Amino acid sequence: MAASFMMPGKIISGRGALKAAGELLPAVGKKALIVTDPTMEKLGNLEKVTDILDQKKIAYAVFSGIYGEPDDGMIKEGLLCYQKENCDFLIGLGGGSPVDAMKAIAMLAVCGGNPIDYMGMNIDQPFPFMAAVPTTAGTGSEATQFTIITDRATQVKMLLKGPSLIPDLAVIDPQFTMTVPPKITAATGIDALTHAIEAYTSKKAQPLSDTFALSACRRIFDNLRTAWEQGDHEDARIQMSLAALEAGIAFNNSSVTLVHGMSRPIGALFHVPHGISNAMLLNICLQYAAEGARERFGAIAVACGFAGAEETRDTACEKLLSQVEMLLHDIEIPTLEEYGIDRDCFMESVPKMASDAMASGSPSNTRRNLDADALERLYRKLWQ
Repeated sequence: MAASFMMPGKIISGRGALKAAGELLPAVGKKALIVTDPTMEKLGNLEKVTDILDQKKIAYAVFSGIYGEPDDGMIKEGLLCYQKENCDFLIGLGGGSPVDAMKAIAMLAVCGGNPIDYMGMNIDQPFPFMAAVPTTAGTGSEATQFTIITDRATQVKMLLKGPSLIPDLAVIDPQFTMTVPPKITAATGIDALTHAIEAYTSKKAQPLSDTFALSACRRIFDNLRTAWEQGDHEDARIQMSLAALEAGIAFNNSSVTLVHGMSRPIGALFHVPHGISNAMLLNICLQYAAEGARERFGAIAVACGFAGAEETRDTACEKLLSQVEMLLHDIEIPTLEEYGIDRDCFMESVPKMASDAMASGSPSNTRRNLDADALERLYRKLWQ
């Protein structure tokens, strides 16, 4: 069966990537809106970008109102800034939240309305030029046709989708990840691993997405512990940045599955960062999903060197699940209880979370039949 494959129009990666990207920007517009968060200002990362723009004599405005994962209120504020400042292209600087916010601002600048108006639609029309400069190695938003925006009124994390949301330029410069603290390194790294495993085991997997997914899995298992333990280890940071990009490209073309479907409601209702909620779910969800895709799970184990090609698919599959469990333990991923979530409140929310997860469509990509009742059981298992 024929399959389309999409990725950013241009990718610049490696040491000095930001400086190289600066050579391209004079041709894309007259004034940029830099979408970022207050932390990027404090760390000096914003200044690194504005210095490049100043050198190239490109005008810019800064919107740093992305506080945590973006919601529709933040997007509307960013849109007002874009319009008031007469900007004509955008730069997203930060983790997945500013990059996702940049995409949604670009969407509303062209399409109007509110983010919720586009939930369930395929967004495909010309947008202003978008350059994504990720500062964490995890979300892969710099490479995808997705953005996740929370609707304040309903507390639903909306998954918006369409080719227009793929950035025109992805700048993968490891200098930005060197200051990321261990907890965020862990959360974003597991987010990337989840993308890679789900992309490879999705019903929508295809040969090209498989190639990127397996490469991402290898890089993450080989380098995440080192990046977590030694934040200034440049090679580990480079490898993790590339892995996050590869995983983003992979799931952009094959979609995510059960973990992401169940993760978004936890994040929306209990304000758990996306990577952490993925990590909390990973063991239980992969154990469930593996029953319908043992050959695929086993293939990941072989590709990562955890199992030999001569081993049975069941043995290889169990070795992968064991390696995932050990990695989560080693980088100190918290449980729901350790994170401080109230058990009774969580249990009361289980039916809504299961319903919202199924409505997102992601669980249906899992290679095992499931329904809202199955998701409710999995949510409850998190407390066992």
